Amino acid sequence: MGSPREKIVISVGGSLVVPNGGIDTEFLIKFNKFIRTRLAENKKRQFFLIAGGGSTTRHYQNAGRKVIGDKLTHDDLDWLGIHATRLNAHLIRTIFRDVAHPYILKHYEIIRKVEEPVVVGSGWKPGWSTDFCAIMVCQDYGAKTVINLSNINQICDKDPNKSSDAKPINKISWRELRKLVGDKWTPGMHVPFDPIAAKKAQSLGVKAVIVNGRDFDNLENYFRGRKFTGTVIK
Repeated sequence: MGSPREKIVISVGGSLVVPNGGIDTEFLIKFNKFIRTRLAENKKRQFFLIAGGGSTTRHYQNAGRKVIGDKLTHDDLDWLGIHATRLNAHLIRTIFRDVAHPYILKHYEIIRKVEEPVVVGSGWKPGWSTDFCAIMVCQDYGAKTVINLSNINQICDKDPNKSSDAKPINKISWRELRKLVGDKWTPGMHVPFDPIAAKKAQSLGVKAVIVNGRDFDNLENYFRGRKFTGTVIK
């Protein structure tokens, strides 16, 4: 028997794919090249790419609120976000069509047999963010690390948009992170990692690496075991 495959879960922040209502094709071109290069380096690698919703989510949620206001439930808001993630996931799967599993992972209680080098996932159901879906992939397919591609360089000890003295964090435990983000998920919340997903990751012993998804040189440093800028949670 050969050595087991290296399973790599990447949560692709929707803010990278759809930052402000328009699709960032420049990011997708670089991301496509980056993943294919990593696959060429090591034929044993298998990437699970979980797509976020980005500004598409917020545009649809805000539109719903403008029309019917408080009648829009948390479930309604979550479903709009979930369908935004599915649209982005289909775009990513189309980009990797020649090497990707033919179906989008979107029902995480179903474990598929996936042999292809690239497997794409989306949101699941109300109450679960794509961070949670990425952690579920770790549970279902035996991966030990989630790489969270975001639009921030590192997690800070305070919200940098509100506190000028916020300090970046290189390493943090799940227990300490959960003190920062709380224990409750609300649709569209802005936290570096979903609180429910953080609790699940802690219970599974999964490590998460938060890095800026636009800095591909830095991301390559991580893959090559070099010094990189980011936050490691474990």
